[in-house]
Amino acid sequence: MNWQFWKKSQNEAKPKSKAREWWDAILFAVVAATLIRWLIMEAYTIPTPSMENSLLVGDFLFVSKFHYGTRTTTTPLQVPLTHQKIWFTNVPSYLEWIKLPQYRLPGISEVKREDVVVFNVPPVGLNEGKDYPVDLKTNYIKRCVAIPGDTLTIKDKQVFINGVAEANPPEMQFSYLVTSNGPISERNLEKLELGPEDYQVYGRQADGKFVYIMWITEKKAAEIKALSYIQSIEVEKRNEEDGTIPYSTYYDWSGGSNSKKYFHWSTDNFGPIWIPKEGATLAINDSTLALYGTTIKLYDHNEDVKIENGKLFIDGKEVTEYTFKQNYYFMMGDNRHNSLDSRFWGFVPEDHIVGKAFFIWLSIDRNASMMHKVRWSRFFKLIK
Repeated sequence: MNWQFWKKSQNEAKPKSKAREWWDAILFAVVAATLIRWLIMEAYTIPTPSMENSLLVGDFLFVSKFHYGTRTTTTPLQVPLTHQKIWFTNVPSYLEWIKLPQYRLPGISEVKREDVVVFNVPPVGLNEGKDYPVDLKTNYIKRCVAIPGDTLTIKDKQVFINGVAEANPPEMQFSYLVTSNGPISERNLEKLELGPEDYQVYGRQADGKFVYIMWITEKKAAEIKALSYIQSIEVEKRNEEDGTIPYSTYYDWSGGSNSKKYFHWSTDNFGPIWIPKEGATLAINDSTLALYGTTIKLYDHNEDVKIENGKLFIDGKEVTEYTFKQNYYFMMGDNRHNSLDSRFWGFVPEDHIVGKAFFIWLSIDRNASMMHKVRWSRFFKLIK
């Protein structure tokens, strides 16, 4: 028996050096942050006004990964805590030497209508022209307006789902044409709480009056209309000529021109369009390929797909019916006339869903003076 247990063992390890302690602490912090970012929450910031006034430029928010279930990565050889590139460089942050299949862990809910969702935007044209792995594509944030199996129609700016008018976001915006007696001063614009992203000078008329285009809520439009120096204000109407034919710009496929042949849609009058659902079967013809050909070819996990003369070929065989392999969603910005969303580039595949926008933890007004930059009222605001 050792009667001298209180004495230090001769083989006891030496104390760690300060450098080793720092290294261990940094390594632990990086591993912990990476796991939290991957499994639970990730921080994002709002860079564009497409979700105003629900979310403002300069809002910092946390996005929940556990609501819909976190995805496993397809590129394990990646610098921790990066996305597409290493910080402050154009050097890719990942290597594709090892590619893994993607899976989604169980979540506590599914994507529902009216959820504000962060996702990887599908088209290559919106990813710097690069074919990034799915989980490294550019992040977008929009509101889900239609889920798998829904039929969506937009009539005179109102969204209908399966023939029923969808509830509109309280802070939904449209573009308005505003005519004033003269230029509106910066002071008056600040009083109206309009930043540079909320308006543009549309032109000056021969009589000296100024025309502005403003992206504002209906409530703000009524407030502006009551001002003595405002001549008129009316919501802008978007026609077929504004270029919102689905997939015509950002989807790269051989049948893109067919969309104009069959569908005369616009931002304000769109559809009806059915949202693909996993396990649902679609008859294949020239008109259905005009809407779903790109989805089948690029996003539904098919290896060899060709679209020729209104026909679909998979693995060299003509297909007259197609069964979808995953769910899809239709996303729109709350700033309905200033949002590049599913009306322009199509459906969001389920494997592109990142998470649910949860709450705002900081908000900075980049256009305000130093004393008023922080929007204190938005701290810890839940996102609805």
